[in-house]
Formats: sequence, structure tokens, C-alpha cells
Amino acid sequence: MRAIARKEKEGRDGDEEVEEEEAKDSLVAKILQQEQLEESGRIKRVVASRLKKPETADGFRVMVNHRHTVTAVALSDDDLKGFSASKDGTILQWDVESGKTERYQWPSEDILKSHGAKDPRGRLKKHSKSVLALAVSSDGRYLASGGLDRHVHLWDIRTREHLQAFSGHQKPVSCLSFRQGTTDLFSGSFDRTIKYWNMEDRAYIDTICGHESEVLTLDCLRKERVLTVGRDRCMMLFKVLDQSRLVFRPPPTSLECCCFINNDEFLSGSDDGSIQLWNVLRKKPVYIVKNAHALLPAGQNVEQKVSENIPDNCLENGDHKIEGYNFSSTYSWVSSISVCRGSDLAASGAGNGCVRLWAIETGRKDIQPLYDVPLMGFVNSLSFAKSGQFLVAGVGQEPRLGRWGRLPTARNGVAIQPLKL
Repeated sequence: MRAIARKEKEGRDGDEEVEEEEAKDSLVAKILQQEQLEESGRIKRVVASRLKKPETADGFRVMVNHRHTVTAVALSDDDLKGFSASKDGTILQWDVESGKTERYQWPSEDILKSHGAKDPRGRLKKHSKSVLALAVSSDGRYLASGGLDRHVHLWDIRTREHLQAFSGHQKPVSCLSFRQGTTDLFSGSFDRTIKYWNMEDRAYIDTICGHESEVLTLDCLRKERVLTVGRDRCMMLFKVLDQSRLVFRPPPTSLECCCFINNDEFLSGSDDGSIQLWNVLRKKPVYIVKNAHALLPAGQNVEQKVSENIPDNCLENGDHKIEGYNFSSTYSWVSSISVCRGSDLAASGAGNGCVRLWAIETGRKDIQPLYDVPLMGFVNSLSFAKSGQFLVAGVGQEPRLGRWGRLPTARNGVAIQPLKL
């Protein structure tokens, strides 16, 4: 930090004498203090207003390819490594700069059983390896994965070895999140529960109930609070230590995804194509962006460019004309949403051919659109670099949890978009 400060000083005025050590130390202390405040969420970094328009000629660059639809992406805290999972059960680790990939090998059935895995039940036997969620611990040691086999799997990132399989959920594990700065993990499942684990001790801590239908997405910051979205058309904030919860009900719509902005504010995306801004003090959204991912007139931004009709498996009410094809279709569901940690920059993804960047103006309590970055396919997962220098998207031909629509022209993989301030 001293070296960086010295370079900046030299750049500004090379002739002046070098500052004394005390002044330098106070500068270093100031930088560390600022970083700590940003890290803990007490100060919001202003990023959105400084963001330059991305070069949209090419849009996202697909860096890692998967055979099937990508369901989850995650980044390590140092922004050097990325992780992606797919419906075919593969988990890849890749280098952000070079794009070099390494694959996580599933251990044999005997080793899985010795690590605590139970036999898959009924229909799940055919495709029990399908992975739906990933999470990386803050210290960069552990990777957690969950999917149709009902288990939470723990991996060692340094050796890519399978460490443990945690059973307990009765149905597929749909979402995972590590609490920042700890090895505490929260997992959400189609069995309507959220489970709380400690990965350092390899121990189960608690089960949190409240949802009346499948839990689809969850997010968590430094505090012991979990924000969840379920198919029961409501979002819940669980205060784990108090064993209490706050219930947030959106206008009549089904929420698909959610994420924290800071401890008191959060975003959600729904299947009617809208994005909601929430405050912990209000049960209704503070601000709603409607038709956030509406298809452009004449459907020109999805693969309909080539054909005059919509693909048969995505028809709504038997309507074959593009004119009747609107924001309420599968392609406009807001399937993923993400906020650059500690800042006012957000991104949302759907299946309409672009990822949208947003500026969250909490003072005025609204969300302003910034830029659209073209990306063909269903954007099932988004992750900002902690530094805010790039955005990673997991994209595929189908939605993450089903096959309500299909875009055969899309590539299954991980796409990256550099962001310049």
C-alpha cells in the first residue's frame, strides 16, 4: 500500500520531497479503514455512476464450455478462480485470466457412502448427479455443491478432493450460500427447509422452517441472517440468532431470485419480468421495475431473428405470432440477479438475449437502467467480481430448474464481461 501511495504521489508531483513515515502510515490506516467499512457493508462504494459503457459489439465472451445448461457460477474472494456447474453433473474450476479449466471428479459410490452419502431415491436415480447450486467460502478453501441427489457436497479447492457428503434434505438442494468471513453454510431445498451447517467442524447446526413451498434462492452476508425466496410467492428474512423471520409479499407474482444489497436492502426478480427493490422496514417493495427483460418489438432479440415463428415448445396459449409474444413469456423471467458487493451496481439476467446493468439509488429509492450487454441463452446465474472489474454469467439453452423454454442457438457455458470504471 505504501508503494502504491508513493507511485500516486510521484505521479502527481515528482519534485516534492517524500512524505515522512508517519504520514504514510496514517494513509495506510485510512485505506485499511475504508476497506474494512466497505467489507462490512457500512459504506457503499459508488460504482454505477463511474461505469463506462461496455463494448457491446461482441457482448460477453464465452470462456468455459459445458455440454449441458450451466446452473450455477461462483467466484473466489480474490477474483482469481471461478467455478461452474451444469445439469450433466460436471463441476469445473477455471482460471479467470487464462480460462484454463480443471474438472472435479465425482468419487465412486463406495467412497461417497463412506463420506456420508445415502442412496438416491426413486426417480432421482437416473440423474442424481445433476448440480443446481455452488458456493465458495470466503477463505477460498471450501467449495460446496448441491443438486438432485439431496446432498450437500463439500470439496477441497486446493486438491479438488471430495471431503464430505451431508445428508438431511429430503428433496433436491436448490441453493447454497456461505456466510461471509466464516465457514458457516446455508442450504435451501425443495423440501421447504433451510439447513445451517458448519463446514470447519463438518457439523449440522439447525433447520430453519417457514416456507410453504420449494425454496428457490437464498443469499447471506456477514450477519447471521438468510434471505430466501420460495415458490409460495413470498420472500423471507430469517434472523437465525433470534429465531425469528420477516415475511415480504410482492404484488401477485412468483419470485424467482433474490440478493442482498446491504443488511437493510435487497433485490428480487420475478417470473412476470419485474425487479423489486426492498427495505427491511417495509413489507411491500419500495420500487418496482416492470418489464425489466421484455422482448423487443417483433421479438428481435431472441433467436426469432431467423424465424418468423416462436419455437413450438415455448408457445403461450397457442399464439404462434410474434406480435402476441410479450414480457410474460418464459424468456422474460428474471432468472438471476446479482449485486456487486458493497456497491450500487446490480445486474439481472433472463432468456431475452441480454444481461442488464442497473444503478441502485437508495437515497431516491429507485433503480435506473444503465446498459444492456448482449448474451444469447437463459442466464441462470450471475456473479460480480469483488473488485467490480468483471461480471460472470452462467448461461444455457434451458432454465436452471426445468425445461419451460429452449434456445437451441445458445451456447452452454460461462461468459465473462469486463467492466471499466
